[in-house]
Amino acid sequence: MGSTAGVLKFVRFSAVVLSGVWLAACAQSSVISNRAALVAPTKQAMFQHRQKIRVANHHRASVVRRTAAIPQGHAGKTTAALQGLASYYTEGTETASGEKFDTHELTAAHPTLPFGTHLRVTNVTTGRSVMVRVNDRGPYVAGRVVDVSYSAAEALGMVGQGVAKVKLDVVR
Repeated sequence: MGSTAGVLKFVRFSAVVLSGVWLAACAQSSVISNRAALVAPTKQAMFQHRQKIRVANHHRASVVRRTAAIPQGHAGKTTAALQGLASYYTEGTETASGEKFDTHELTAAHPTLPFGTHLRVTNVTTGRSVMVRVNDRGPYVAGRVVDVSYSAAEALGMVGQGVAKVKLDVVR
């Protein structure tokens, strides 16, 4: 009877050790691989799926109103422009600035600009532009200069593609 209890303890101990090794191996595989290359297509596919679901909830009139909201008095008060790829995001509950994330707000994530900075983001391909406020940090994918909220992406006409070449102008 004593040897059976010892065998049971050994089997339990072995199961715990193997589970730990298995979890450690899973955790290291994402660190070793190129995480940016794996995450981008998955998120884009997810966004395209969400786009099909949310199309009925967004009214074109509200987007037109928002794109026309760029103050004309600020047209000449911009600093040097930055160009690169923009993406959009719909996930998250809280931004790096502490605000609650809202996909319907015209906001953006930028790695270095101060929170509250207003940017004019222009889709170079279509010429459409929108003014956004920086309230988050990102993007964390190489080659991207800004992440915009879903509403801003819709105004820029980039929801279908997931990314777009944009020009950033700091307005204030």
